[in-house]
Amino acid sequence: MNRLEKQMAFALKIDEEKNILRQTHLSHHGRRENDAEHAWHMSIMAYLLKEYANEEIDLAHTMMMCLIHDIVEIEAGDTYAYDEEGKKTQAAREALAADHLFGLLPEDQKQEMIALFNEFEESKTPEAKFAHAMDNLQPFMLNDANDGGDWRGHGVTKTQVYGRQSRTAEGSLALYEYTDKILQKHIAKGDIKDE
Repeated sequence: MNRLEKQMAFALKIDEEKNILRQTHLSHHGRRENDAEHAWHMSIMAYLLKEYANEEIDLAHTMMMCLIHDIVEIEAGDTYAYDEEGKKTQAAREALAADHLFGLLPEDQKQEMIALFNEFEESKTPEAKFAHAMDNLQPFMLNDANDGGDWRGHGVTKTQVYGRQSRTAEGSLALYEYTDKILQKHIAKGDIKDE
C-alpha cells in the first residue's frame, strides 16, 4: 500500500474503538460509554481545564495523547481501573496491540504514535501527567453524575479510588482537591466502601 492507503486503513481501523465498551455509564444513568467517547471527552476536558495543570503543558500534545491512549484496546480489550487480575497482563497486551495497530501506518507516523502512547504510559512528562489526570477525572465525573452507581456496582473501595486519584494529583493538585470533596460525599453515602 502507498502512504495514503496506509493512513486511510488506519483511520478506518480506529473506528472500531467505538465498539469497546467501558464500565462507566454515560451521565444520568445512560448506557455504558465507549472508548472513543471517553477519549473525546478527555481531550475537551484537557482544553477546558488546562489552567489547573501543575506545570505548563503543550496542549495539542496533551490532547493527542488523550485521543490515542486507548486505541490499543481495539485489540487488547478494556481493563477496568480496579481489575487487579486484568492489570497483570495489561501492559503486555497493550504493547503488542500498539505495535500491530500503529504498524498499519507509514513508519514515521507509527513511530510518532508509539512514542505518544509510551509517553502516556510512562507518565513522566507534564503533558502525560495531565493526560492521566483527565483519564481519571472523566470517569470520576460520570460516576458522580450517576450518583455513585458504578462504584457501588463494582464494590469499589476507598483505598482503590484514592490510589487511582493520586495520579490526578501528579497532573493537577487543584483537580485532585476538587475530587476529594466529592469522594468524601460518596464514602459517607456508602457508594464507595470505607474499608
